[in-house]
Parts: sequence; C-alpha cells; structure tokens
Amino acid sequence: MKIELAENYGFCFGVKRAIKIAEENENASTYGPLIHNSKEINRLSKDFKVGLTENYKTFKVGDTAIVRTHGIVKDELADLHKDGINVIDATCPYVTKPQEITQEMSEAGYDVIIFGDETHPEIKGVKSYATNGARVVTSVHELKSMKFKDSIALIAQTTRKVEDYMAIANYLIPRYKEVRVFNTICNATFENQDAVRKIAQKSDVMLIIGGKNSSNTKELFNISSDDCKDSYHIEDENDIDYSWFNEKKACGISAGASTPDWIIQNVIHSIEKIPYKL
Repeated sequence: MKIELAENYGFCFGVKRAIKIAEENENASTYGPLIHNSKEINRLSKDFKVGLTENYKTFKVGDTAIVRTHGIVKDELADLHKDGINVIDATCPYVTKPQEITQEMSEAGYDVIIFGDETHPEIKGVKSYATNGARVVTSVHELKSMKFKDSIALIAQTTRKVEDYMAIANYLIPRYKEVRVFNTICNATFENQDAVRKIAQKSDVMLIIGGKNSSNTKELFNISSDDCKDSYHIEDENDIDYSWFNEKKACGISAGASTPDWIIQNVIHSIEKIPYKL
C-alpha cells in the first residue's frame, strides 16, 4: 500500500499561534473550544492545565481568559475587558480581518452579506461587528428571496470553498449597482483545498483527518469525495475500518487546519500495520 500525504495539510498559522499561546498560559481557560479538535484540547488540558469555559460570565476578576481562534461576539469581548478579566486574544488574524471589514462596511452604509454557516462561532463573531446588521447565506438559492440596497459588501467564512463563494458573487454583481467582494478565505484554506483535490485524483482511498465539528475539515472531505468516492472523514486512528483498504493500492491523506501532527502520524502508523488484501 502506497501512503501519500497531500502537499499542504494540518495546522495552519492561526492554529499554531493559538496552541503556542495556550501552552504559554498554564492554568488559564479558553472561552469556547480553542480549536475544533477535541484530542488536542484534551492534550492542552492534561499537559498545560488549560481549562475550557463555555459561558464567559463565569470568569472572575483576575482570571485569564483565552479567546478561541474563531473569535467571539464583539459585546462579549467588551464585557470580559470591562469585568477585569485578563484577556489573551488568540483569534486568528485571518478571522480578525473579516470582523474589521464587516464593521467598516456596515458603518459606511453597505448591506453586509456573509457567506458561511450562521451557527459557526466564527460567523457569530463576524456578524456581531455589523453595526447595522448582516445577513448570512450558504447558497445562491437563499439570495433569490432577499432584497438589498444598491451597495453590498460580500464577505466569506475563512474556510469556505472559493468556487461556492464565486457563485454567490457572480449572482450579485449583475443585479446590484455596487458589490464589493472581499477575499476573506485564508491562504491555508486555498492551499489545503487545492492539495487535497490533486491527491484525491490519484488515490484509491482518501482519509481526511480532523474534528467532526471542523468546518474546514468538512470542506476538505467534500472536495476529496468529488474525485475519490472512497473518501472518509476520521478524527483519529480509532475511526479506521480495515475493510476500506481491501484491494486498494494508493491511500491519500489530508488533514484539517486544527489537526495536530501527532494524530496524523498515529493514523499513518495504523495504516502501515493493516494486513492488506491486494
């Protein structure tokens, strides 16, 4: 069995930065999961005593709160500072940028449209910066029943597929006088998606490693499935089914931006031990 890793995969800049921040602040707590990978969060809890708080109001004066990579709602961040909490912001700079753009465009009078998942913490945070409100969509179909001003600002969730984002932009541009399209999809997303597309085209079976709640991992899996029907989204080596590899000769591997290298290596070692039926 030939095992090949995608050219680009795993931890992105923002996640590496957040992990380093957490490791340097033992006994702190993150507000919400720092990243979307429960295995890595458990490691930080065990090795660095980094806790997890789901309700920001439970922080007390003098506590250290680490803001997750996906960012938090604007008013909640302001409340943490106001309440005397030691706030360490691990929001990914690629997420901070759409927050700033959303606020600037909303204050300038533009209708703000955000392409993404309204339930995702990143989008909850970005939307909260729209002074005059924003609408979140996932497809062109949703836009057809909506009316907007002549001036629109279009922003994307950082981990979305560029092809889907362009479909939204191409629908809006001929229908409104001014459509400002901001490229807020991060570079790591572009590179990882392009790499998984290339490797899926030459693999018999694909493993996409990452948290089940990881948006960018889900996108990698969707892209992989387009070119390799035997694609599987797993969190770690315990999710592997040996039967996936029967009569397969080439296994491609990619991983989401929140997937640590130690999990990827565990998966590779597990595949190497499989008694293949070729």
